[in-house]
Amino acid sequence: MSRILWADDEIDLLQPYIIFLQEKGYDVATANNGSDAVDMCQEQQFDIVFLDENMPGMSGLEALTEIKNAQPSLPVVMITKSEEENIMDMAIGEKIADYLIKPVNPSQILLTLKKHIHQREIVQEHTDSNYRQEFSDISYMINTATTLDEWMAIHRTLVRWDMDLQSADSGMHEMLRMQRAEANAAFAKFIARNYENWFKNGANRPILSTDVFKTKIFPALDNGEKLFLVVIDNFRYDQWKAIQPLLSEFFTVEEEQMYCSILPTATQYARNSIFSGLMPLQIQEMFPDYWVEEEDEEGKNLKEKELIQTQLDRYRKRYQYTYNKINESDYCEKVIQKMRGITSPLNVVVINFIDMLSHSRTESKMMRELASDEAAYRSLTLSWFQHSPTLRLLRSMAEQGYKVVLTTDHGTVRVQNPVLIIGDKNTNTNLRYKVGKSLSCKSKDVFVMEHPKQFGLPAPNVSSSYVYCTGSDFFGYPNNFNYYAQYYRDTFQHGGISMEEMLIPLITLEPKK
Repeated sequence: MSRILWADDEIDLLQPYIIFLQEKGYDVATANNGSDAVDMCQEQQFDIVFLDENMPGMSGLEALTEIKNAQPSLPVVMITKSEEENIMDMAIGEKIADYLIKPVNPSQILLTLKKHIHQREIVQEHTDSNYRQEFSDISYMINTATTLDEWMAIHRTLVRWDMDLQSADSGMHEMLRMQRAEANAAFAKFIARNYENWFKNGANRPILSTDVFKTKIFPALDNGEKLFLVVIDNFRYDQWKAIQPLLSEFFTVEEEQMYCSILPTATQYARNSIFSGLMPLQIQEMFPDYWVEEEDEEGKNLKEKELIQTQLDRYRKRYQYTYNKINESDYCEKVIQKMRGITSPLNVVVINFIDMLSHSRTESKMMRELASDEAAYRSLTLSWFQHSPTLRLLRSMAEQGYKVVLTTDHGTVRVQNPVLIIGDKNTNTNLRYKVGKSLSCKSKDVFVMEHPKQFGLPAPNVSSSYVYCTGSDFFGYPNNFNYYAQYYRDTFQHGGISMEEMLIPLITLEPKK
């Protein structure tokens, strides 16, 4: 039963209201002055307070201050005869939950209670009901999808429901989790059927990593616009939706798209392809000094700036550009300081924080607890974005009139099911894809590239193949299989085939004038 405190110097005249609320199942306590209301709030627990603004002795505003000092989270609704703006400003400044102008009627009171006490369960009930109604429609979309655009629509829909059900603290999450697993299984089959054809029939293929500059960057530059390309590593579509409201103060979303990361959905392959406009095999053949093999120890993304230049040269673009890779907050501050001196029409910024967050979550028990599932992972991303210099960097871009293309090289997926694979000692260590000789896997739910060159990928040896996990699977070796299965379960990984890894945001932001 919800408990209400109603404080008014004419409380006896409000008995009809109190009886009405009691008949609705509320426990109503009363006070006829501000001092008693404050004392009662200090001694008892209430779910909401209705507080008259104009009482003799301690005024409603004075009582409001004392009540908030005692119980900051207790919602207080101010009831007043006055509509003077300064009274409302003072009340709102003290963080009232709501205010009502006398004379009030019972329906206003009931609506206020629903808004401030029962909103969560009402929203949850309606959200659950709406998802149940749409469940069969989503299943139909999954069973009939034949194009990547349709899969992107499915992914958007599932992300929307994931975030809605999260905010409603819903019991429908398990049903949604099962539907997403169903969708990812069907999506993996779609990729297996169509991926190779995208390279044989390039004219009709969707936008891939190799096409980002050609389709989004060059047209804007050719139109005379000054531009920032911001690439956030490991940035999922749901993480974009989480931070979008923070950017609405100084950007409008000109276009919200997705594009498809190439396979493997790993930085070495996907990000180098963005900057070069080439598939990994082409990079290896045309610019061997810029490609690092899987088994080599050196960094795999040390030539990004040079690869951008090769793409500009190949398309005969003479634009000057800047390139910055941000791995820590201090360097982000330096980039902000250099902003006003930038004159180049094209500016590229790579931000690695979410990639580091993903890896640290795998390695740190505390970080696992902070980001225990997708909702917590989004929340952690939002908190980082809100309090890091990255938000100030983007604000600075807007203030100086830059259009921003915000994207990523690949996403991540929370892995849960270990899959046994056997390979030689030179097989790479990624949990979502393997490249090597004589790979043997116990699962049938994998995608195998026996002839990598047909997919635009280099082959370390003549007999090398690529094997990809799908859905929420991840690879493990026979040695200490159970230990590593437990260690990596529920971590966020990338490299394989899932909507979360492959269908990634490509957002165009226009600065507000």
